[in-house]
Amino acid sequence: MARRPGRKAPSAPLGQREGVDPVRVRLPGDGAWATVGAFLHDRYGAAIGAERVEAMLAAGRFVTADGPVRAGTPYEGGGWVWFHRDFAAEQPVPFALRIVHRDERIVVADKPHFLASVPRGRHITETALARLRRELGVPQLSAAHRLDRLTAGLVLFVVRPQDRGAYQTLFRDRRVRKEYEGVARHDPGVELPRVVRSRIVKDRGVIAAREAPGPVNAESRVELLAHRAGLARYRLLPATGRTHQLRVHMNALGLPLLNDPVYPLLLPEAPADDFGRPLQLLARAMEFTDPLTGRTVRWESARELAAWSGASGEVRPSTPRA
Repeated sequence: MARRPGRKAPSAPLGQREGVDPVRVRLPGDGAWATVGAFLHDRYGAAIGAERVEAMLAAGRFVTADGPVRAGTPYEGGGWVWFHRDFAAEQPVPFALRIVHRDERIVVADKPHFLASVPRGRHITETALARLRRELGVPQLSAAHRLDRLTAGLVLFVVRPQDRGAYQTLFRDRRVRKEYEGVARHDPGVELPRVVRSRIVKDRGVIAAREAPGPVNAESRVELLAHRAGLARYRLLPATGRTHQLRVHMNALGLPLLNDPVYPLLLPEAPADDFGRPLQLLARAMEFTDPLTGRTVRWESARELAAWSGASGEVRPSTPRA
């Protein structure tokens, strides 16, 4: 009898590898495959090759709640299969991931540039989540939100699965006050501070987001903190959280962030990251009312943007313009 499509997945029968969860695959309820193996060949054969799928089946690397998938394991729609992907070699990110705060409920980490927040795409083991799970010995750690891989700064992680929803809801409902800093060229003709509002869309499979006509869905406040020698340090306060929002809005002002490989011009993808040219964007501070304690909490990153650190002769606006 086919399992009910709405049934919740059981706990994974496989543990983590290098801080990474196994892949979980739902067997379609209307599937016409005779065996689970036939489904896996159809699902992954084109991507990794039929021989590789067969080798993983022979090694018992595909597992159901009842044990390893065998050659004759019958297909049962609504069931689940787990497996560990083969980890491709990843370029190590040679920067420390710092802990700003840790208690029994949450971990606040200060992420370096180039380190992805969570496993995704070609960045799996070299991610903040995988590193923290390994280094802290907390396999159930999860991310409450994501910070772009090229952006440095604060990321919130949740220790206990039962608390995850409460903290993720904070970000979903925009109840987290986030402050960013960016470095870009200084243009005295751009009147600041100002609030930038626009509609940002991100097409699937396209790296760059773009502004488009239609209802506003993105809002950012941009403030000038200081300037010197043609550069400026800006405070960026997003009221919404669209993909690449701050980068898109700064570019729209004619002030693209330094070392941005996407805005204003999408650069060819390099075979390896250039660690000497980090995107000059930092998630500086995070503040919210803790949903479990009711206390207002705030943390700040100790990082400095490389293009601005050690600067001298900076000029600070004496009276911000409304």
